[in-house]
Amino acid sequence: MRNTSLLKKGNRYKIGIHIFFILFSLLFILPMIMVVSVSFSSEDAVTSTFGGYSLLPREFTLDAYKLAFKNPETVINGYIVTIITSIAGTLLNLMSAGMCAYALARPNFRYKKIVTFIVFFTMLFGGGTIPTYIIYTKYYHLGNTIWVYILPALSGGAWNILMIRTFMQSLPESLFESAKIDGAAELTIFWKIGLPLSKPVFATVAFTGLIGRWNDWSTSLVYIRDSRLYTLQYSLQKILNEAEFLKALVKNPLFQNAGIDISEVAAEPTETLKYAMCVIAAGPMLVIFPFFQKYFEKGMVVGAVKG
Repeated sequence: MRNTSLLKKGNRYKIGIHIFFILFSLLFILPMIMVVSVSFSSEDAVTSTFGGYSLLPREFTLDAYKLAFKNPETVINGYIVTIITSIAGTLLNLMSAGMCAYALARPNFRYKKIVTFIVFFTMLFGGGTIPTYIIYTKYYHLGNTIWVYILPALSGGAWNILMIRTFMQSLPESLFESAKIDGAAELTIFWKIGLPLSKPVFATVAFTGLIGRWNDWSTSLVYIRDSRLYTLQYSLQKILNEAEFLKALVKNPLFQNAGIDISEVAAEPTETLKYAMCVIAAGPMLVIFPFFQKYFEKGMVVGAVKG
């Protein structure tokens, strides 16, 4: 009888935990559904007094997406630049950070303490925007080129290096010792043992780096003048700024009294355009995330917690 009572109590506890996490998950899922819903709603239905946001589209329309793709070359070119730079930059970052982390994880590396301190020191202090701009443009000549998105990834990133190093330190040392006994070089050990066993942390670093590069718009703002090299995020931002500028312009009394037909500009959506751009920009990452999910949790926990 006592065991039955404990079993029922345990079931109630599990049900309560499941309900809590379901409700907690809705806090993340419902805003995403609302963003998609608003992007397919009409501007008047969203901005009117009796309208507003909802989980189902109000007056379903594609006006926001039509405005976003009014110049399809801009969006498509932004996708191409972003995809190329995100993938290339992430791969270079993984290569440099992984090799540096492997060296710091090995107990026989004589200078690992001083190198680790130098890597950690860069997390505390940076050169600043102006010195970085001068170095990239004047000395490296990366300004207004696609390489300004890619080559800085060769630094690896202090956080990524320390995270991968911590994960590699948790691997059995006997594996590396047996490989050395068999005559394997350090580079071979890294590619054949260290890298395959560190898939979780590499997948975590790859995904976070990919997200950061995919959402990057400040690099285009500071270093790029050629519109063909704009990233997707910066291209979408320019489209939104232009739409809001025109919407504000047509409300000017001087412009309204000029006798110019402004009905088409006044009808263009701006509020729903913001949400349509969120869908356009974030959609590919939502598709990619499930492929990294099985590695993500293990890589974050082991790579960030273990001493």
